[in-house]
Amino acid sequence: MLVAPALGRMAHQCMRVVQATQATKQNGGILDLSDCQLMQMPDAIYHLMRNTTLVSCSLADNVISKIPPKFPLSFTLLTELNMSNNRISVLPQEMSACTQLESVNISTNSFVVLPPVLLNLPALAHINANKNFIADVDVEALLSSGSIEQVNLEENPLSPTSHNQLNDIQNIRITLSVRQTEEWEDLSI
Repeated sequence: MLVAPALGRMAHQCMRVVQATQATKQNGGILDLSDCQLMQMPDAIYHLMRNTTLVSCSLADNVISKIPPKFPLSFTLLTELNMSNNRISVLPQEMSACTQLESVNISTNSFVVLPPVLLNLPALAHINANKNFIADVDVEALLSSGSIEQVNLEENPLSPTSHNQLNDIQNIRITLSVRQTEEWEDLSI
């Protein structure tokens, strides 16, 4: 049984989502659902946004663990997507429908690899993936993407091989943390 304060918070969050979708119609297709305590994408979004072109969306600072395939398929004209500060560990393959996406922020999430679907997006230029758990990056796919200009991979536990390969890239601005040598790597006994 939910107590009155919890119901009040839920009602307040629902109202914020409705207000944000209504504001999107007036502000040129920018949807800000940041800090709404969302655990998932509300199904109501698809209904409320059905006649609105969405170009920018912020889902930052929630507790979302999964982006449903319906989201990218419903909003294929997105150019900017901020999913930072959530619990996401994988992106659906349907993200490939977002062919206009230029900038994506997946920082402070639970990714262990740089999502391969991002490297196949034809317009994507900027990826912020700092503060995740990324150990390996498909450097060949990154280099062959064609549109990527900047990738932030700071504060990720990159393997020595990935770190060195990324450090050698000249035609993409890669931001890395200084790699700390682990104790087990120096076995010069």
